[in-house]
Amino acid sequence: MNFDTSIIQQGGPMMWLLLAISFFGFVLFVERLFFLHKGHYNTSSFVDGISNNIKKKRLVEALTICEENPGTISNIIKAALLNYDQSKERLTEAVQTAAMVEIPYLQRRIGTLSVVSRIAPLIGLLGTLLAIMEAFYALNVDGPYANSADYAGFMGEALLTTILGITIAILAQLAHHFLHGRFRAVVHDIEWVGHDMIQLLTNLDNESEEAE
Repeated sequence: MNFDTSIIQQGGPMMWLLLAISFFGFVLFVERLFFLHKGHYNTSSFVDGISNNIKKKRLVEALTICEENPGTISNIIKAALLNYDQSKERLTEAVQTAAMVEIPYLQRRIGTLSVVSRIAPLIGLLGTLLAIMEAFYALNVDGPYANSADYAGFMGEALLTTILGITIAILAQLAHHFLHGRFRAVVHDIEWVGHDMIQLLTNLDNESEEAE
């Protein structure tokens, strides 16, 4: 498959910059997508397995599972397990602290896509203006011998950078919106898991006290 660079060359050097930005945004989107998918995937079955161990008072086994499966959800559960013998207030505080540590990692670099969506049209517009300025300069040099049809075509080609910039901006904004939705889904899982672990460990502690 041969890559035709004629359109890019017609758009000028700003086209290469826009292509670099679009490639960067695509790589960033794919990396964040896999990261958030990993944090959200199979959460229910993982938590069910941990919960079964806790109900059987196999806290060491539950903690071992978390150590062997590092991730956002397992870190929340691990924080709860390490503080299972504390009061409910201290247990809640430990879970909330763990969540506050994890959330920035989940949200990291998602905002960069929003930046890409804002600067891509500006770069495209700059490329167009530079090309138009070059066309007017050439028109001034040629003077009465200038062919208006040639310059009209030249200015039309200059609009390529604006078209590409707007296209990149639309795609980047859609990617940002999609990743933000995935981020909110993982945050919801964190809240759900944290609440369940607090309730489960608190009930376990109450049952131990009643048995004594």
